[in-house]
Amino acid sequence: MKKNKHVIVISYDAFSKDNWESAKKKPHLAKLIAKGASTTQVRSVYPTLTYVIHSSYVTGAYPNKHGVFHNNPFQPFVPVDDQDWHWYRDVIKLPTIYEAATAKGLKTASNLWPVTGKAKIDYNIPEMKAVRGENQALKVLKNGSKLYSAMMELKFGKLRDGIKQPNLDDFTTACAVETIKKKKPHLLLTHLIDLDEHKHHHGTKAEIIEDVIERMDNRIGQIVHATYEAGIADETTFIIIGDHGQLDVHYKVYLNRLFKDNGLIYEENGEMHWRAYVQSADGSAYLHVKENDTEAKDFALKLLEEASNQSKYGIEAIYNRSQLEQFHVEDKFEYMLEAKAGYAFANEHDKEVIVDLHENGERHATHGYSPYKKGYTSNLIITGPGVKTNYQLKEANVVDLAPTIAHILELDFKAVDGRALTEVFED
Repeated sequence: MKKNKHVIVISYDAFSKDNWESAKKKPHLAKLIAKGASTTQVRSVYPTLTYVIHSSYVTGAYPNKHGVFHNNPFQPFVPVDDQDWHWYRDVIKLPTIYEAATAKGLKTASNLWPVTGKAKIDYNIPEMKAVRGENQALKVLKNGSKLYSAMMELKFGKLRDGIKQPNLDDFTTACAVETIKKKKPHLLLTHLIDLDEHKHHHGTKAEIIEDVIERMDNRIGQIVHATYEAGIADETTFIIIGDHGQLDVHYKVYLNRLFKDNGLIYEENGEMHWRAYVQSADGSAYLHVKENDTEAKDFALKLLEEASNQSKYGIEAIYNRSQLEQFHVEDKFEYMLEAKAGYAFANEHDKEVIVDLHENGERHATHGYSPYKKGYTSNLIITGPGVKTNYQLKEANVVDLAPTIAHILELDFKAVDGRALTEVFED
C-alpha cells in the first residue's frame, strides 16, 4: 500500500442506499467512486441513532460496549427541544480512534462530530445545541478547542443561522476547508447533516432532496479541493460514509399516553411521575421501569403486548433481553420496541395515542429502526493511496470505520467488534 499520511472522514448523515443512484451521478462523488472502493451495503447498529452510531464509528464497538445508547440521556417529561444530548466525550466508555492518532503524535481535527465535547482533539468544534436559553456559540467555545473554535466563529460565523440548514453545513464545510489548508491534520472528522434534516422535515422522496444531494456534492468537492490547495492530495484517503437510512412516517405513536391512561404515568402534587415509561428512539423505543417495581413491569408489558396485537399501534416487535443480545444492546435494558415501517414512536404522554401525520398535512421521515429493516443500509466510499479503483465492496458495518482508519494510519488501536476493510487496498 502506498504511503498515506492523512485521513479525512465525512459523515454524510442519512446518506442511504436509496440516494445512491442520484448521488453517484454528481461530479465530485462520481470521481471519488471511480477512483476508489464503494458499497451501498453498510449495516448500522441498534438503535440507528446518530450519536449511537458515531460512538461506534470512533470506537469500532457496538453500543453495549461503548455505552452510548441514545442521542439523549433518559429525561422523562422533558420536552424534546429542551433535552440534553450525549454531547461529551466522557460518556464513551472505550478508547477512540482520534486518541490513538494523538498517541502516535498525529494532528487531529473534528468539525461538529457528535460526542466530542471536551474531547482531546487538537482542533475541535464539537456538535452541540443550545437548550433552555443557552448561547450556541459560547457553548461550543466552552467545550471545544477555544482558540480554534473562536477563530472559526470569527471567520465563518456569518454563514451560520443557529443550527438551521443548509447554513450549518456551509459553516462546517468552510471550517473543514480552512483546517485542511492551514493545519493539515492527519485525521479530520467532519459531520454534515443537511440531508438528514431535510428528510426529517419533508420525507425521503420530496423534490428538495435532490437539491440537498447537489449541495452535498458541492461541499464534498470543496473539501477534496482543499487537499490540493494544501499540497496533501496525493497522500490523503477520503472516507465518506452514511450512518443510517430514513423511512417515511405516516403515523406517530405515543405509547406513554397509553401508560398515562392506565395509571403507570400519573400526576401528584402538580408533578408528573412514572412507574413505566417509553423512551422513544423514533423507529424503536426503550422500556424503562422503576427499579424493583415488578407489578409495573408486568402491567406495562401486558399493555404493550395487547397493543402489538392491533395493527393500528404499529408495533412490529417487543424484543426481550435474549433478543437484544443479538442486537448488542446494553444489558441494562430488558425490553425494546420496534416500529413497523410507516410508524414512529414519540415520548409525549399528553397526545392522542395515534396521530395521523398525513391527515395533518405533514410529511416526515425518521430513523432509529432495526439495522435489518429491508432497504435500510447506507453508503460508503473510500478513495486514496493504495485503494483499488472502481472496486465494489460487498458489505461493511459502521463498527469497521475505526479499524480501517487505524490500518491506513498504522495506529495502535484494538478492534473491539469491527474489522479493517483491508480488501479495498492493493497488496
